[in-house]
Amino acid sequence: MRRRRVAATAVVLLLLAAGAVVLLRPEPEQRAVPSPPPPSSAAPSPSPSPSPSPKVLPYLYFLPGTCLDYQPLSRTTAPAEARPCEQPHDGEVIADIVLPDGLTGEPAVQQAMTAACEPHLVEWEGRQGGGGPYFGRYLGPRLVHYQAGLRDATCIMSVTDQPGGRRLTGHLKGLGPS
Repeated sequence: MRRRRVAATAVVLLLLAAGAVVLLRPEPEQRAVPSPPPPSSAAPSPSPSPSPSPKVLPYLYFLPGTCLDYQPLSRTTAPAEARPCEQPHDGEVIADIVLPDGLTGEPAVQQAMTAACEPHLVEWEGRQGGGGPYFGRYLGPRLVHYQAGLRDATCIMSVTDQPGGRRLTGHLKGLGPS
């Protein structure tokens, strides 16, 4: 009888120790990225600092209205970094898109991002009332991410396509505070 109690106590202590290890183990570090807003036909509401629930993606993703510097236009240490819109910056996110299913190959993914961002670029260029030319860029999944089912991408508009070129110094018209 005593052996059974000792064995049962040992099993309970082992289970408690295993549970403590699982609960106290640090989570792997992941970059939380904001999720896109729900689709709407209305113009986005002004928001100087978007704060939706985070979305975890293994690549860069930003919400509309986010101002940023990005390579190769700036000498940033990361491919893209959010910046305050009131300070000089390379571009502004004008839309988030979702890529269609069925793409095969890296060129097809890149072409799909270009095609999906184009209507947004045309729309936002029209809202600026001149001051161009304007240039489009995108950030989104590589083929490996796309094949894993990740389809979210970010469309960016800037006033240059050259390193050291013109920079924005505020929000684009139609985004952010007026």
